Amino acid sequence: MTEPVVLITGATAGIGRATALAFAREGARLVCSGRNATAGAALVAELRELGVEAEFVAADVSNEAQVGALVERTVARFGRLDVAVNSAGTEGTPGSIVDQTVESYSATFDANVLGTFLGMKHQLRVMLRQRQGTVVNLSSTMGSRGNPQNPMYAASKHAIEGLTKSAALEAGRSNVRVNAVAPGPIDTGMLERIAGGAEKIAAVAAAIPAGRIGTPEEVADAIVFLASDRARYISGQILAVNGGKTAM
Repeated sequence: MTEPVVLITGATAGIGRATALAFAREGARLVCSGRNATAGAALVAELRELGVEAEFVAADVSNEAQVGALVERTVARFGRLDVAVNSAGTEGTPGSIVDQTVESYSATFDANVLGTFLGMKHQLRVMLRQRQGTVVNLSSTMGSRGNPQNPMYAASKHAIEGLTKSAALEAGRSNVRVNAVAPGPIDTGMLERIAGGAEKIAAVAAAIPAGRIGTPEEVADAIVFLASDRARYISGQILAVNGGKTAM
């Protein structure tokens, strides 16, 4: 499809931002969302310089009314929704599971799991009615592994993978595909926070078979592929983008 309509949450930084730019280079029409209106306006200006239609809508993905309004605005502006990328999320609160709290659990699961669930709930309502569309969620290497230093984040990404597979089973007969990408360590602000400081990133890179940290653009390329007709027979899958980390 030429000029697909793409909705991206968490679009103002990191992987979400790189994904918006990648889709713009493919000629997509974009609705980008996040909580930072200043960063959103700057992103939209950059996207429009690439010659595409783009709009920023501020939204908190853990607020159902705002998520519903975001999807409604997308359809009102462009008449349909072809691709949704649920990129918004948080790295959680590091620390032993015995030190986690109800508050740290809620903060992580509200952003990562509730946000992904609410996004898919409203996005799929449109796509099932259209009988066409594709959703790409953001998981992580920790979506299939444990992490003793960040159990809430790992658990939230396991949940996203379960939601992804379940939604794919439900939507498949309606010509709607649902997949996720699972990045390893990627050069974003989140990586520095998860690693515990910039000085520790070299040790993280040394443990990756590729010998380096990945870039947001490399994850964005995988997302664009999963959303494209080249991946038309791929659904319910988790695509690892991690330099071989989970091959070990």
